[in-house]
Amino acid sequence: MTELIKNCSKNVKDILELSIKHNPKAESSLVIYDTQYGLTDILTQTYRNNLPNAKYIDFDKSNKEEILSEINNLKEKDLVVMIQTTNFRLDDFRIRLHLFSKKLKVIEHMHLNRNVESVWDVYVNSLEYDREYYYNTAHGIKNKLASSEKLIIKSFIKEEVGGGSEAAAKSAELIIDGELEEAKLNIGDYDNMENIGGTFPIGEVFTESKLIENMNGEVLIYALADTDFNMQMYQPFAITIEKGLVVSYADNAPTEFINIYNQVKSYETSMIREVGFGLNRAITKERYLGDITAFERIYGMHLSMGEKHSVYKKEGLISKKTKYHVDLFPVVDKVTFINKGEKSEEVIFENNKYVL
Repeated sequence: MTELIKNCSKNVKDILELSIKHNPKAESSLVIYDTQYGLTDILTQTYRNNLPNAKYIDFDKSNKEEILSEINNLKEKDLVVMIQTTNFRLDDFRIRLHLFSKKLKVIEHMHLNRNVESVWDVYVNSLEYDREYYYNTAHGIKNKLASSEKLIIKSFIKEEVGGGSEAAAKSAELIIDGELEEAKLNIGDYDNMENIGGTFPIGEVFTESKLIENMNGEVLIYALADTDFNMQMYQPFAITIEKGLVVSYADNAPTEFINIYNQVKSYETSMIREVGFGLNRAITKERYLGDITAFERIYGMHLSMGEKHSVYKKEGLISKKTKYHVDLFPVVDKVTFINKGEKSEEVIFENNKYVL
């Protein structure tokens, strides 16, 4: 526990100084926490080590009026940290949106109880803020995506047959035959941004096809969150995408996926929107975090199923009426793109690493 707090304190110190750029001499800080879970306690002690002069308020021992009063006493560019075993709710009051509307800086750790004790060190390590790595990798990916007129995502797995004595290959290929939206970055760099801060851990580049119908092919899925937003791993199963919609799935698709797929289709189309590239090297398939918000930063890729993706506007879709954004995690062997004008194929991801 002592070693975890020590490592976490170092990572939080870098987040405060390098990412959020908090100035304790000129800016106040408020830490809202609870005491319901061990990982929550580790984070709270970490912030006490780094922000000894902050105001600390126990969410479970305070009422809505007291919490809002403390928030309203802050001035622009002051910092609010939320350390949550689950997710703080004040009736239907959306705390983070209120904080940003007041021009406050925000660091949010949420659903910590979804991460079992055996991976608390993974969560701590995922908070490491390697500014140079995140900046160079994210901007390298973004520049490649901006040059793409065809993105190709290749999945490949080996299956043991004959009692494990032989291996047979299964592969799939998903193609976005057209331009992509301008990629957005979640790398802890808030310079020139309206809102400073967000949910940690970080590490993501995401985009989507400008024309959803330009996406066709198959991809092999190995993970998704269940209806309680807890991550589940599966034997890879294929889904088929035609004109941007998931139209079918393989016989070995898990019941959880089938139920979610049918639930999405009962309300809206099974559209694939987000195409995300995770950058967080601490989160792996072997040792992963249980909370979908954190898992989404896993080093690799993710897609979203459903019409909801408010970052990009699409003709015919009204954001307030869309409902589902289901993250799916594909097996990725190689990602390439056809460069505009040059018509040459270049690599983005291969051999479990980004090629920049």
